[in-house]
Amino acid sequence: MASRYIKVVGILGEPDSGKTACLVSTYLMIANASLDGWSYADSKSLMAFEELARGAREWNEGSPPNQMTMHTELMDDRRAGFLHLRLRRTSDGSCIDLALSDIPGEWTTKLVTTAQSDRLDFLRSAEVIWMVLDGRLLADKERRQGLIARTGQLAGRVRSMLAEATPRVIVVVTHRDSADVPEATMDRLLAELNRKGIDASVVRVAPFSDSGSVGAGDGISALIDSTAQPVPITPIFWPDSNVCEESRSYSKFRRS
Repeated sequence: MASRYIKVVGILGEPDSGKTACLVSTYLMIANASLDGWSYADSKSLMAFEELARGAREWNEGSPPNQMTMHTELMDDRRAGFLHLRLRRTSDGSCIDLALSDIPGEWTTKLVTTAQSDRLDFLRSAEVIWMVLDGRLLADKERRQGLIARTGQLAGRVRSMLAEATPRVIVVVTHRDSADVPEATMDRLLAELNRKGIDASVVRVAPFSDSGSVGAGDGISALIDSTAQPVPITPIFWPDSNVCEESRSYSKFRRS
């Protein structure tokens, strides 16, 4: 990060929400040149991606494994782990460097339940936060409200932690292949986040797929596109004023 600009992406979500699956799916699509609009340029953590993807590569006599990715466990449970990916945009050849956090879901759970945030200080450097939600829970009438409430609490914790420096938030809804989340449910979720002071966008993905109608990796390209959007230009704090010279105008003051 000292040598070139890198966009830090904080990835939050409960255990088994699909955080690591999104990372593995992105890596596998890039490896197979199937990430629409992007191609591989470099990675400082290629072996780490390969380790995460090992489960998805191990098929038993043509049958997929019960679990595509391993549960994230860090050797140093006080510091976040990051995966680096440099991508080249097909449209103009420009490159973007991403530092994608890969942390245990239990860290998100503790942030919600006990406000423990010391291990998440890296979010202060993040430009984008993915809030990864299990689409199967949102599609379940009995469990969706609990997830919406917990996500609202998570948004409140993030807002309290980062205040006005809260980065752009993308709600990533997984299991698009097997979960049909009603629009009314998504509206309630976004309204809850907005009530906590966070204006989020939504991307639905299927990192892996058991459906013939939705392919594996569906929505991942859109997620990368949304993540790669440039940071909005901050307006000038004290812009020049067109007030006539005869009027008193503090906005014309400049320190020499």
